[in-house]
Amino acid sequence: MITLMPNDVLPADTTAGTLVGRVWLPQAGGPAVVAVRNDGVFDVTARFPTVSALCEEPDPAAALRAAGGTRIGDLAAILANTPPDRRDPQKPWLLAPVDLQVLKAAGVTFAISMLERVIEERSRGNPSSAEAIRKEVVRLVGDDFSKLKPGSAEASKLKQVLIEQNAWSQYLEVGIGPDAEVFTKAPTLSSVGTGMDAGLHPKSTWNNPEPEVVLVVSSGGKIVGAALGNDVNLRDFEGRSALLLSKAKDNNASCAIGPLLRLFDQTFTLDDVRKMDVGLTVKGADGFVLEGHSSISKISRDPTDLVAQTIGPVHQYPDGFALFLGTMFAPVKDRDAKGEGFTHKRDDIVTIAAPQLGKLVNRMRHSDECEHWTFGLSALMKNLAQRKVI
Repeated sequence: MITLMPNDVLPADTTAGTLVGRVWLPQAGGPAVVAVRNDGVFDVTARFPTVSALCEEPDPAAALRAAGGTRIGDLAAILANTPPDRRDPQKPWLLAPVDLQVLKAAGVTFAISMLERVIEERSRGNPSSAEAIRKEVVRLVGDDFSKLKPGSAEASKLKQVLIEQNAWSQYLEVGIGPDAEVFTKAPTLSSVGTGMDAGLHPKSTWNNPEPEVVLVVSSGGKIVGAALGNDVNLRDFEGRSALLLSKAKDNNASCAIGPLLRLFDQTFTLDDVRKMDVGLTVKGADGFVLEGHSSISKISRDPTDLVAQTIGPVHQYPDGFALFLGTMFAPVKDRDAKGEGFTHKRDDIVTIAAPQLGKLVNRMRHSDECEHWTFGLSALMKNLAQRKVI
């Protein structure tokens, strides 16, 4: 059971920054774009029908501050009503803070996670053989690529050496090669927010959370803010074949973003993201505890490079996109049998946290047990039209 309080979701400086979210309004039969302020949660949908529309403003933070809005309640009451087990459907609850943005993710952006992807590939998704392969991979390629710039001449030389040693991998290609891995994580509008259940494919037996920063980007390629994300990953599916990436990544409730979107302003900038440490805690009903972190300062590709490789002359996003930056976290702590590493169990509580962005908290369930996604693009457009806000 998840219990959420305002200090769980607000940044360390509380409402000093510019915070935007989405709340389901039962009386409206649809979502509201809200500003979270010191004196409550305010519906600004009449001014900004979607978060995407707000992000298209020349200065989204200033635009949100200038919008008055209608107070719909206290943040504490909305959070208390968000977990599905005890939700009153007649009262508001919190949603993921993005809507029309395409949900994209960058992979293999940290050296340590790159090595774990190579291990997944070589073990063919079998956790019991991962430890032996991990030692062999480190012996061949080392474990520190932090000073190696992807796409550089030095990276190209290393590639040739590894090919000659029969140690090259498709994951090393995107980890140190010129082209970043950027894929579509999930369909637009399908992400779940804090307090909700996050989904795992019921056939997966080796999986893990991926604590990440999620950048929100306008249609013009401008990075306007950030949130936290869990890029839930199935190591067994992707390890069996990279062609199973979509099944490993895109399942009902497998994309968690939240708790709120913090827009860039004088209190929070992209440089703050570059220095950010993202913490992770997994607590199981069996008493198991896993802790880890991901330091954006150790990322192999700058966030602006990842954004530039996502949008431009060869690909446009008219409603903008949300981009998971990847993670350096790769769990190797044994949960059950020695040498088999970590995998989720039903009802694990996953908390992803950063002082600048609050906490994203989700309970893990099989995807077919999570709330089914039924409110899509056509439903949103119909609802906003009925409310006469578009």
